[in-house]
Amino acid sequence: MIKHFLSTAILLHAFCLMAAASNHLTMLIGTYTEDSPAEGIYVYSFNQSTGRAALISKAEASNPSFLTVNADATRVYAVSEYADGRQGAYAFSFDKRSGKLTRMSFQHCGATATAGQGNGNPGADPCNIMADGDHVVTSNYTGGDISIFALDANGSLKPEQRLFDMRVNGSDRLSHIHCCRLSPDGKYMFADDLGNDCVWRFDVNRHGDGHDGRPYISSPTVAFSTEAGAGPRHLTFSRDGRHAYLINELNGTISVMSYSDGKLTALQTIQASTTKTTGSADIHISPDGRYLYASHRLTDDGISIFAINRKDGTLTRIGYQHTAAHPRNFAITPNGKYLLVASRDGNVIEVYRRDRTTGALTDTHQGIHVGKPVCIQFVR
Repeated sequence: MIKHFLSTAILLHAFCLMAAASNHLTMLIGTYTEDSPAEGIYVYSFNQSTGRAALISKAEASNPSFLTVNADATRVYAVSEYADGRQGAYAFSFDKRSGKLTRMSFQHCGATATAGQGNGNPGADPCNIMADGDHVVTSNYTGGDISIFALDANGSLKPEQRLFDMRVNGSDRLSHIHCCRLSPDGKYMFADDLGNDCVWRFDVNRHGDGHDGRPYISSPTVAFSTEAGAGPRHLTFSRDGRHAYLINELNGTISVMSYSDGKLTALQTIQASTTKTTGSADIHISPDGRYLYASHRLTDDGISIFAINRKDGTLTRIGYQHTAAHPRNFAITPNGKYLLVASRDGNVIEVYRRDRTTGALTDTHQGIHVGKPVCIQFVR
């Protein structure tokens, strides 16, 4: 009897340890350091059961406004968002157990575009970064271009390998690349161009640039065009990969599209912001695939909430949650319980409890105070 009791107690203890481990996330925060108390990238422990966070470490970097983590969470890549010659990308080694970031390398981006686009404007301003195997890609907003970096065997950045200038030939419109991301099937890369009101598609060749003579990305073509002045910013895909959702910064709409083998086909355009703000920012789908959220800033700062029709992918607006000032990037915990909002001008990451039945958000008042937070990335 005693032996059975002890065995049960040991199993229960092991289960509790496993449950605690599954609730523990590492959270990385990108910030603006100019005119800000922020010093770079911050690493927190976040409990996705209680919604509480604790600072673990930080790494100095200049304007690391957006960052990403590689597939096995051993490397972190971040932009340095400038347009005065300081712009570029960082590579850090990352010890997930201790939360320590160690700088490995820095490379300039948009190197051939620093003179701007022939109108006196500076170039670069990398505002987004994507890691894919042995390549890293930055989206350069002011430069209107895309920088490609190869990685060495240690995961460190080599100098900028290629630069794609996305200005349309014969057009005097400025290109503003805001985000690059892979398609669900991994065959294509899509680039959102706020200036040209379109989404570009590139072919992806993971063995490119030195292995088979073909570049990593190639053959840019317009995959989707919005109405003039919409300003495409961020793109996300449904869990099953059949639908895509594009937040348009300048008119506050969401473009709903079907996706199949590189083709984006319009299904719906729906107003997301309440006041047609010119500052819509980010877009994400809940882990269960039932709800979509979009952030809006400049006027009526907040998060709009939509129910997703699981059959045809269309959206129905069901709510709006006001936030602190200037919500930019936001993230949903893997268990779907919390939605965290990086409110840049509020100098806080707000933690909202998410109702998994209705999609509604409730402020937990457990804000994480960081200078000018811009980006949130979770690591299990």
